[in-house]
Amino acid sequence: MTTEIDPVDVHAVVDGPAGAPAVVLAGSLGSTLDMWEPQVGPLLAAGLRVIRYDHRGHGGSPVPPGPYRIAGLGADLIRLLDRIGAERASVAGLSLGGMVAMWAAAAHPERIDRLALLCTSALLGPPEGWTSRAGTVRARGTGAVAGAVVDRWLTPAYAERHPDTAARMRAMVAAAPAEGYAGCCEAIAAMDLRPELPGIGAPTLVLSGGEDPATPVEHARAIAGLIPGARLQVLDGGAHLASWECADQVNPLLTAHLTGR
Repeated sequence: MTTEIDPVDVHAVVDGPAGAPAVVLAGSLGSTLDMWEPQVGPLLAAGLRVIRYDHRGHGGSPVPPGPYRIAGLGADLIRLLDRIGAERASVAGLSLGGMVAMWAAAAHPERIDRLALLCTSALLGPPEGWTSRAGTVRARGTGAVAGAVVDRWLTPAYAERHPDTAARMRAMVAAAPAEGYAGCCEAIAAMDLRPELPGIGAPTLVLSGGEDPATPVEHARAIAGLIPGARLQVLDGGAHLASWECADQVNPLLTAHLTGR
């Protein structure tokens, strides 16, 4: 029988030379590793080894029984580093991925080189909202929430200009396994990472979408205020999936930070 902190072997795609500095990209609730498409080329061009993966309960990863906790998802990330032979890696995480990245940097500082936190939060209440969403998904499937999720991921103007992208993202969320999505909702409901943040020593960049309704800029400010030396950058526009909508801003910031330039 598994427990909430037993790691699983998550589905991952690795690009770039084995000897290059490693960067892991950890995605949002409801996403697959495809959400990082705009970042792969620029990071590879910067000489990095790029590792994208699906959280437990998402995409091609296993759907273990719950309960899920951020520590368990973080243990999955550390196990992934072991599997690919990366003694240390930088991590860029968006939303749920940022929560996992913060946990890993605090719990396993020897494994995390640099940290980039996009559109995320250390405490994202109220918990009742997450448990309610988990109940909806278990009863009706992830398709029941896909439209509302993508309405927060992309600004209305961007979705109108790029209807194919909006439709692709809705399909991505709707394809997530209900139990995996619900379990990750409950992990967010139970999360409070604020006590761990002052102990993070990895150089940290915090990015916030200027029009993010899911994790508004005050969440980014709180994180940047608690992690020693963290740098905060508020993007010009962009909702929750700023890595996609604001890729022209995000990519040079990520590349500079993750390469230490």
